[in-house]
Amino acid sequence: MEFNFLIAAVAALIPMVLGFIWYNPKVFGTAWMNACGFTTEDLKGGNMPVIFILSYVFSFFLATMVNILVIHQFGFFSTLMNDPDLLKEGTETYQYAQDFMTNYGNNFRTFKHGVFHGALTGIFFVLPVLGTNALFERKGFKYIAVNVGYWTVCLALMGGVICQFA
Repeated sequence: MEFNFLIAAVAALIPMVLGFIWYNPKVFGTAWMNACGFTTEDLKGGNMPVIFILSYVFSFFLATMVNILVIHQFGFFSTLMNDPDLLKEGTETYQYAQDFMTNYGNNFRTFKHGVFHGALTGIFFVLPVLGTNALFERKGFKYIAVNVGYWTVCLALMGGVICQFA
């Protein structure tokens, strides 16, 4: 099973595209700015090329991990990865892996399944992390809802794309 860099690179664009929509003042941008205590003037500073480049790099990191979360076949191969015969044609382990992929390689490889696991990741990973930070930063419910909602939708879409096309 090979990692699909192209699909990960495409999926890494999802947080950027969704961010332009989600954080637009006509959607959740004004609520987010108010929850953060920002004004429009506060957001005019900053090196935007660096911010966007690093955001994409971080999104690519995230897309690589989403592969493991939404494609169950990676779990199968992770149990065999230390077997020296895994990649040697003609060996028992190689044939076992080939048979497995023939029989089960396409199981749970749908957009809907990827969305499900991506959304679960948002709820069970992102919410605890951002929620804990927000509590200690004394941020309110709106701050948590806007940011966790964004990341949950991002991960759901990333999961769907990766699971369907990788």
